[in-house]
Amino acid sequence: MPKMRDELREELDDQPSRGPADYWAMALRRRWAILIPLFVCWLVAFCVSWLIPSSYKSEALILVEQQKVPEQYVLRNVNVTLGDRLQSMTQQILSRTRLQATINRFHLYTTHQRFTLTEDPVERMRKDIKISLVDSPARPGQLTSFKIDYSAASPQLAQEVNSELTSLFIDENLKFEQQLSESTTSFLQSQLADARAKLEEQEAKVRAFKASHFGDLPSEADTNAQILSGLQSQLQDSERALDGARQRKLYLESLQQEYQAAQAKMSTDNPSATSLQAINEELTALRQKLEDARSRLTEEHPDVIALKEKVAKTEKLKKELQAEMGSRAETPKAPKSLDPNSDEPSERSGTASLMQVQSQLKAVNLEVQNSEQRVKELESQISMYRTRLNLTPQTEQQLADVSRGYEESKANYNSLLQKQNQSQLATSLEQRQQGEQFRILDPPSLPDRPSAPNHLLVSLAGLSVGAVIGLILAAILEMMNVLVRQQADVERIAQVRVLVGIPHLTAAGEDREKFVRHRMEMGIAAAMAFVILVGNLIAFYKS
Repeated sequence: MPKMRDELREELDDQPSRGPADYWAMALRRRWAILIPLFVCWLVAFCVSWLIPSSYKSEALILVEQQKVPEQYVLRNVNVTLGDRLQSMTQQILSRTRLQATINRFHLYTTHQRFTLTEDPVERMRKDIKISLVDSPARPGQLTSFKIDYSAASPQLAQEVNSELTSLFIDENLKFEQQLSESTTSFLQSQLADARAKLEEQEAKVRAFKASHFGDLPSEADTNAQILSGLQSQLQDSERALDGARQRKLYLESLQQEYQAAQAKMSTDNPSATSLQAINEELTALRQKLEDARSRLTEEHPDVIALKEKVAKTEKLKKELQAEMGSRAETPKAPKSLDPNSDEPSERSGTASLMQVQSQLKAVNLEVQNSEQRVKELESQISMYRTRLNLTPQTEQQLADVSRGYEESKANYNSLLQKQNQSQLATSLEQRQQGEQFRILDPPSLPDRPSAPNHLLVSLAGLSVGAVIGLILAAILEMMNVLVRQQADVERIAQVRVLVGIPHLTAAGEDREKFVRHRMEMGIAAAMAFVILVGNLIAFYKS
């Protein structure tokens, strides 16, 4: 007995679970629980879709034209991508001030429409505006145009408002390009002014350095070397001239000593002649000094006046001495001219020679002094130019340090100047509307059918929701009302094998009643299907 029970349990475990036939039977039993929610949900969705106000969408396509002048001649100031530029312009155009002006002009979103609006009209208009970028058909991935969509309650209104939005985008692009280009030019001008001020400051530093190191700059090294070579040659010539003058001085001094010794010997016999000779020498020396003073000073100078007075006094003294000698000569004496041994001609000749030697000696002394002064000056100049040449490497390094800032400022200034010129050309190009512009490729369209709501989609959505609700309701009813309808249900519940089954026994008139009810159900289902089909066809042709 236990063995038979185990075999029966194994057979029950081997029975298959519910299959498609079972689920189909359940659907047939709960057909109205499925069909009624399906029809009701569809009918509600269909009616609501026709109660929602229709919306018409107007579309416009705007092409972005490249600048007409090649970029190899004029570079653009604006290097913003189309997406970034469009985003910036969209934020400006969709601002509350501009949208409110458009709403007031076209009387949009008024309260006398089918449904009273509870949200902000500006926010509602922003939702009705759609801007999308369009890829180039020839070059995928490159954005060359964009599309503007606007939805309104009527086709004419949608077209008019879209035309207004299109004009705003075109005008805003012109302003956007010009403002960016002008702001770039203005910025470069301010930077150029700062760079010019820095350049002038660096130039002033370089000029001040060159002025303080005039003569020992690297650019003057060759000139200094040539001047030094010339000065050394002049020094050699001056030293040779100085040596010659010194030799002549020694010769004249020895000659003067000889003449003075001879005159000293003769002066013992004629003291007046000696005095006259001394006066002549003094007078000659004073006249020489006077000539030297006149060559350096004016006639009104005190030194010149003092020398003139000394010369006058000496000449007066000479005249008095000559008069005294003349008075002595008138005394009766034996004429010396008859004396063959007289030394007067010799004395006069010696005096003249001595005076000539003395004058030559003075000239030589002056030449020696001038030559010595010239040698000192040349040596000082040579020392100065040697110092300049020695300082040239150090000055060159200092000048390089000072000039480095000047060169950097100059390069920066030239670069900014070039950029400013290019920016001014680009600004002029934008002002003449020869740069990158927006052009309407497809003007705002006049829609011939509403874009929203899509009645067909709403109807299909109602059908889908109704079917889901119906299936869920049928499953709930099936689980709540558990009945034994087939042999498999008994075996599944009781876990025993059924040996005998009693067939269904119909009463009188039951078949006819069942037939009539079946026909009525078929008619109602067909009517539902017909209504749904006709409604979807209408929604299809209206959408």
